[in-house]
Amino acid sequence: MNDDAALVGRVVDGVAQWGTGLYPAVTGLVVRVGPRRAFVHAKQIADLANRLVRLESAVVDLRDFVRRPGEALLGTDVLDHQVVDVDGARVVRTSDLYLARVNELFRLVGADVGTGTFLRRLAPARWRRDVAPERVINWADVAPFSAPGATVKLRAHHQVLRELHPAELAGLLQDLGREERRELLTVLSPDAAADVLEEMKPDEVTELLREAPAGEAADLLARMEPDEAVDALRELPAEDRTAILRALPAEAAEHLSGLLAYPEGRAGGFMTTHLVLLRATDTVATAREALKERHVHGGDIDAVVVVDEDGRLVDDVPLFDLLLAEPGTTVADLVGPPWPATVTPEADLAVVVEKLVTNRSSSLLVLDADERPLGRILADDVLDVLVAGRARRWPWRVR
Repeated sequence: MNDDAALVGRVVDGVAQWGTGLYPAVTGLVVRVGPRRAFVHAKQIADLANRLVRLESAVVDLRDFVRRPGEALLGTDVLDHQVVDVDGARVVRTSDLYLARVNELFRLVGADVGTGTFLRRLAPARWRRDVAPERVINWADVAPFSAPGATVKLRAHHQVLRELHPAELAGLLQDLGREERRELLTVLSPDAAADVLEEMKPDEVTELLREAPAGEAADLLARMEPDEAVDALRELPAEDRTAILRALPAEAAEHLSGLLAYPEGRAGGFMTTHLVLLRATDTVATAREALKERHVHGGDIDAVVVVDEDGRLVDDVPLFDLLLAEPGTTVADLVGPPWPATVTPEADLAVVVEKLVTNRSSSLLVLDADERPLGRILADDVLDVLVAGRARRWPWRVR
């Protein structure tokens, strides 16, 4: 400090304006001057170092600082808060922040997310004198969440979140707090959010649904695969489940209520109801168009179901057969052995597994008493049940 310099006050926080590019611009500092918390505009800052800020002038507006729309306090709202390191697809907590002058502005350019840095800040003052970066990440690779008390959602970098795989986003959700989880879901499209929920365990989805208003929860469930939605609904208290079903469109509510009526450990309880139904007189070209319309459910479709005039099962034609056939070929020409494996909706897990193993098929159909298809059970549906631990409720063995 120069001999003629005078102490103005002590810096208690930094103010940044979000939405000013990948690196938020620092608009000023909050400085304690006596009993007041004054605002010092960034234009007055001549130099900003670790332990000392030098101003161009000692003239300070002594009116108490008031946060303006779009501003966040770096120390209060960002430091020690959860952010997503998009580059590493992980949730981290900021232990220290790095500012740098870029052209004429100071900007937030990085964050130290190391545990050692956090512990250093908790140590006695004499140990905190020297900055020792531990694990610094580029702020351009950070997607921050809404800061407590801020008047605007911090969405500047959330576009990169939308580019992550649903499984990566599901992993992030598991590490976030309640408010951050809800915000992450809100910046995704409803369909993308539903894809993320399908990558999570039923109890984790249930927790998210309980945190959301009934309308938001219903909107997410309506876009999920029915079997995944039913798994989540089963875990909800009856009152919450009823509220969400009432918020759903009537047709969707009726469909999910019907699936909920099946016992949890029975075929009807974990089948998927996305079926492509065809008549024997339909052509392969018609079948391919029907599959295109259902492309968002491609993971649940490994064959097309052929039914007669009364809707009864005729055959289950694998997609590979459709791929090899000429577009003008009728579906009737593809019907034939081996015939599909089927179960009733009341079949338990042991019967389902036995059918899959015996027939060496990737899926089997669930039929009602009149042999009309109700749904399909894929091998991964069975794995989901096993991984969730539900299989312990039924005695069965695989030799």
